[in-house]
Amino acid sequence: MKKLRCAIYTRKSSEDGLEQEFNSLDAQREACAAYITSQKHEGWMLLPEHYDDGGLSGGSLDRPALQRLLQDISDGRVDQIIVYKIDRLTRSLADFSRIVDTLDAAGASFVSVTQSFNTATSMGRLTLNMLLSFAQFEREVTAERIRDKIAASKRRGFWMGGNVPLGYEADGRTLKINAAEVTTVRALYDLYDQHGTVRAVKAAADQRGLQTKLRLKADGKQTGGGAFDRGHIHHILTNPVYAGRIRHKEKVFNGQHEAIIDPDRWDRIQQLLQNGAAKVRARKTAKQRSLLCGKLFDETGDRLTPSHSRTRAGVRLRYYVSHRLIKKSGEVNLDGWRLPARELEVKVADLLRQRLSDMTFTGRLFPKRSAEEIRTHHSILQKLYADKDISHVLDLVARIDLSPGELTITIDSVQLAVTIGVGTDAINPEPQIITAPFQLRKRGVETKLVLADASGGVDEALIRNIAKAHLWFEQIKAGRTLSEIAKAEGTTNGRMYQLINLAFLAPDIIRDVLDGKQPLGFTSDWCVRHTLPVNWQDQRTLIATL
Repeated sequence: MKKLRCAIYTRKSSEDGLEQEFNSLDAQREACAAYITSQKHEGWMLLPEHYDDGGLSGGSLDRPALQRLLQDISDGRVDQIIVYKIDRLTRSLADFSRIVDTLDAAGASFVSVTQSFNTATSMGRLTLNMLLSFAQFEREVTAERIRDKIAASKRRGFWMGGNVPLGYEADGRTLKINAAEVTTVRALYDLYDQHGTVRAVKAAADQRGLQTKLRLKADGKQTGGGAFDRGHIHHILTNPVYAGRIRHKEKVFNGQHEAIIDPDRWDRIQQLLQNGAAKVRARKTAKQRSLLCGKLFDETGDRLTPSHSRTRAGVRLRYYVSHRLIKKSGEVNLDGWRLPARELEVKVADLLRQRLSDMTFTGRLFPKRSAEEIRTHHSILQKLYADKDISHVLDLVARIDLSPGELTITIDSVQLAVTIGVGTDAINPEPQIITAPFQLRKRGVETKLVLADASGGVDEALIRNIAKAHLWFEQIKAGRTLSEIAKAEGTTNGRMYQLINLAFLAPDIIRDVLDGKQPLGFTSDWCVRHTLPVNWQDQRTLIATL
């Protein structure tokens, strides 16, 4: 006959009575041992190990003795679990399913002494699942009944336990004022009335040496008695207990205890706290918005991501940082961009404003419009971008590409059409691009962004070279050769060939140079390296892209 090694498992939910010489665990074990003895003819034998969990709920498998038993089953040292009732093992159908999987894997079974079935048979398993379903139902109904009782008690204003607030002591189902602590609570409310912010209350409380409530834990350890943090102060200022009320979830009811703070005063302070929080959120939103988010890309095509740091004084500094520097943070020898955000936003907005104030540029944006319509569109742009709010200007940016020493802005034609109030078909379909050189300068840990203006200002060298080109051209028309002119001017034939084309510039381009409104890239050096078209319209198109 095969021997069946039987292990008895016992459990009790509460610790009440466990100190007695013969307690509930002993009674369960005695009944299970007697049952095993009655089955001796079937080969059942009792293992000497005790698997007892006292004071632990059956709603979880996190029980030391049960875990030890399941491990012994898995190790092949136990063939059968014997319990007094099935709810001693578990009250959860899901947990029981996991236990059965462990039993099946080890070829073991489960027997209840007072309920005549075992899991070795299909009928036993069916009956067991039905009983466990009712056990779990009973547990959930009990929990709901307890929750309903707590809610009903709080509606009547009773204190239903938990950490006793500073300034009070527990007194049965209510609270009574602690004379030694109540002055601290009132002082915190007075400080908020005086200073108006939790941060200031924290600083003033530290100066006065105000301390948190001393608490004694069940294990004899003492906590509290230290300085208040801002979160603790905010909790005290918003706790309706101090106004003589009891909170239950989202609802607040009149309590049975005495108020420390006058209810009208408490309500007024809540309104001040809410108004202050709303202002802070609005201020943070306005200050922290990254206006070029998702529009900046470096020379590798990597997107620049908004980031920030704080100085020792707590000042928040915003940046645009190459995404790879954030994604691969900590790696050495990693190259990328880190640009001061506000400075970049302001200077890009200035570039756009200056370019959009150029009538020639506006005309190129709307090639199909009449001169009168172009002037109307230009007037709208000038009025709109005179506003100090740069967010409206930066809305026109579709993309900004960075490369060493150069910044390229692509204008969003769709947003521009919306701004002007025209259809997108009225705007030049070719991408409208603004390019400007810039430099990054370091001063200690500070990065200074030096971004040139969209217009170059009055360029004296360019004006002199244009004047020379016109003079040389007049002399050539008078019959002098280039060599004669070069010798007389103290220059070379090559230099004259490079600059003579300036004599054929369109009149409006020359006027812009004299006024200092020429594009930034249009310089004498650029003219030396490039050949100007003879056609004036082609000149305007080429120079406008600089």
